[in-house]
Amino acid sequence: MQLKLKRITVCLALVFTPGAFAAEAGGDTLPEVEVTGARIQPLPALSDSALGGGNITHLRAATSDTAKLLDDQPGVSLYGAGGVSSLPAIHGMADDRVRVKVDGMDLIASCPNHMNSPLSYIDPSNVGSVKVYAGITPVSVGGDSIGGSIVVDMPLPVFASPGKGSLTNGEIGASYRSNGNAKGGNLSATYATESINLTYNGVTAESDNYKAGGDFKTRTDTGVAGHTLPLDEVGSTAYKTRNHTLGFAMKGGNHIVEAKLGFQDIPYELYPNQRMDMLGNTQHRFNLRYLGQLDWGALEARAYHEKVDHFMEFGPDKKFLYTAGNTTQGMPMNTQGETTGATVKTSIILNEQDLLRVGGEFQNYRLDDWWPTVVGSAGMGPNPFWNINSGKRDRTALFGEWEKNLNTRWMTLLGLRYERVNTNAGMVHGYNLATFPTSVVGMDMMNQKRDASAFNNLNRDKADNNWDMSALARYTPDDTKDIEFGFARKVRSPNLYERYTWSTANMMSIMNNFVGDGNGYIGDTNLKPEKAHTLSATFDWHAADRNWEFKATPYYTQVTDYIDAVQWNGTTNAVRTPLLTNQFVVLRYTNQSARLYGLDLSGHIPLAKTGVGELGLKGLLTYTNGKNNDTGDDLYNIMPLNAKLTLTQKLGGWDNAIELVAAMTKDKLSDMRNEIRTPGYGLVNLRASHSWKQVRVDFGVENLFDRLYSLPLGGAYAGQGTTMMISPADMPWGIPVPGAGRSLYLGATLKF
Repeated sequence: MQLKLKRITVCLALVFTPGAFAAEAGGDTLPEVEVTGARIQPLPALSDSALGGGNITHLRAATSDTAKLLDDQPGVSLYGAGGVSSLPAIHGMADDRVRVKVDGMDLIASCPNHMNSPLSYIDPSNVGSVKVYAGITPVSVGGDSIGGSIVVDMPLPVFASPGKGSLTNGEIGASYRSNGNAKGGNLSATYATESINLTYNGVTAESDNYKAGGDFKTRTDTGVAGHTLPLDEVGSTAYKTRNHTLGFAMKGGNHIVEAKLGFQDIPYELYPNQRMDMLGNTQHRFNLRYLGQLDWGALEARAYHEKVDHFMEFGPDKKFLYTAGNTTQGMPMNTQGETTGATVKTSIILNEQDLLRVGGEFQNYRLDDWWPTVVGSAGMGPNPFWNINSGKRDRTALFGEWEKNLNTRWMTLLGLRYERVNTNAGMVHGYNLATFPTSVVGMDMMNQKRDASAFNNLNRDKADNNWDMSALARYTPDDTKDIEFGFARKVRSPNLYERYTWSTANMMSIMNNFVGDGNGYIGDTNLKPEKAHTLSATFDWHAADRNWEFKATPYYTQVTDYIDAVQWNGTTNAVRTPLLTNQFVVLRYTNQSARLYGLDLSGHIPLAKTGVGELGLKGLLTYTNGKNNDTGDDLYNIMPLNAKLTLTQKLGGWDNAIELVAAMTKDKLSDMRNEIRTPGYGLVNLRASHSWKQVRVDFGVENLFDRLYSLPLGGAYAGQGTTMMISPADMPWGIPVPGAGRSLYLGATLKF
């Protein structure tokens, strides 16, 4: 019976969230299932990568960016972006190379700069749990990615205990950060009976520009009359965001049906490493799921729909009027995206040693990206510019996964996933055309007719048949050691912007950039899917009760058809030779090959129990090396060797920490992109919190000594001035985006 109980546990831990039917104190639960996942879940370093509850509470007050909840995870780094939209990278691979699920939904960034990233749609205060799959990702977790997976879920619904009528609870919170005058508030409220749950969550957050730890630039002008920025102010880092979610759940026996309606409104989110800013983003979403625990295993089914309306323009720190006498908008850009998806997953208990997971999913994605006419501008009219017209990206997938307990020491997992990805896009035209050309006739401003006709004559209907495979084994020689090792083949098809952006002109191409390097990008309809082959192992030494532990995860990944880029000459419409250096350039996506390897170290240990409380030490160290095999160039935006060491102290309701964060110089750079070098640095952070029964207060200081430093993955500074241009005279090259200077933060939450 104990073995069978463990089999059910694995099923729920992987198909659902561990403790999927758990309720809060005073609430009801479905029949209890013992969660022993730290010993039997076949996922590398999962026990160190699963966050929830108290593991992330202390981080919420210090940020409005959900991606930053991953700061303490080995192998994870963050691409800089807007104030609530950092892009997580796992082992050197970021953005669409990482599968990100938010409350079970596969969301897609509908923006040529990927400003509305999936994690930007959930506020840190609404996060119930986070899982990071940084090693070998099982095929049941997701496909169409090569870097790993991140699963973020809201708190689970609670129900009243039998015979106790109803329950009502909620939480109200507020936070403030001194650097940028950032402030936020959140409210949640729940009413539940034995079978019904109704929950509302609302969040608002806003901030002004933040300041670096010193002067990092030489210009104060913004291109806007009468508006300048101090030399230590990081332009275009302000934001304002609002999120609302209404959830309704019903429970009957071992079954739950849950529906959620969500709405996001971002009036503005400015970007220091992009030439445009997001001046409007609204999202409407519907998410329906069924969870059932049955005699033979478990079943989950989900359907969701999302619609996004996105608007970009020059924010207040960037030049708005480029034409004399022009009093209209600078360069408006509109994007509309719709995503519809469904998944079905089931876990079947074959016997006491074998568990089978099977499932399927589909996703339909539609995208329109057009830039309206600018009245009075010779270059942006007299017609709209179609960047992507009627873009389509449809995925259909089936997977099967077999888990076997060979004996008390050995466990294996084998999985296979097939995924078909269909992409297509309609014909396009530039500002100077009202029709879709298939030949070049007459005057051709900025080669728009040439590029559009070449694109329109291509076969744009593409179909990829992708196969993923994962093989894992876990060996547990005793209560203090675990060894996991495995191999995976993962495949990702190009996104719509990688395949279907078409203009070689400087002005248009620089508006297509989701890595924040200041360069312009052009798509290639003939791009092949990326295919990654990864070997990874995790060595886990720990106390029997995990009072202390140390983990080491080496990994090696070889990627064929890696989507990198080559410098492009728009005039000749060919690869540029020789390469331009020390300036912004235009690049075209291309398939090459790459390899990445690295090592993650993490651990924690108690130091002493003293009169001032329990002292402990925890830390992590991450190293990643990435190389383009075809050119010998270093891969772009690889985090240098970095580490974090934290001294913790607990006494009564107090939970305090002194944190040292350090990174080496980033000098392995992508020459093709003219990547900017960043110096090494060391920062000190102070964190403290006190919890009572219903009240929690968090406070601390980030960057205690107000150190001036550059973000290794922050990209190129484009936060102010004439950002539409690519020449060094208009926008200086070589300034990395700096991190924030000293900031005091305070957060408080009250549960009722």
